[in-house]
Amino acid sequence: MKASVLVFAGSLLLPAASFAQGINDAQIAKIVVTANQVDIDAGKLASSKSTNPEVKKFAQTMVTDHAGVNKQAVDLVTKLGVKPEDNDTAKSLADGGKANLDNLKTLKGKDFDKAYIDHEVAYHQAVLDAVDKTLIPGAKNDQLKALLVKVRPAFVAHLDHAKHIQGTLSK
Repeated sequence: MKASVLVFAGSLLLPAASFAQGINDAQIAKIVVTANQVDIDAGKLASSKSTNPEVKKFAQTMVTDHAGVNKQAVDLVTKLGVKPEDNDTAKSLADGGKANLDNLKTLKGKDFDKAYIDHEVAYHQAVLDAVDKTLIPGAKNDQLKALLVKVRPAFVAHLDHAKHIQGTLSK
């Protein structure tokens, strides 16, 4: 599982890095919405499938927080008249999210919890790297850039929380 998490996390950064200079706001919008939806879907599965109360609570937080970010992003792009544009990074995110869900559905108990949390750690780190290296620098619209800057601390908090749970699951 660890290797597939790292491959998935790497897949988030490679396409983003490849067009970092030429990314546009419509592509950023699609990446943001897709990245959040991937975590919402995994969180819904984990909140229903995990038997660990701490993992279930974290998963529900992921659903709530990422749905909130998606609402803000969709409201903003609607206001700006920007139609999210599909791109390689968004497709990679969606494919990786599906692969993660397919893997998680085969697991139970502690194996499920560990795989879910390990993925959350890798995923949030990869998303933060993309936000810092590609999305914020690539955003042309000041309101879009401000939204990315505003939600960044939540991703850091999610990463820290996931790392904390990861440490407790290792014991």
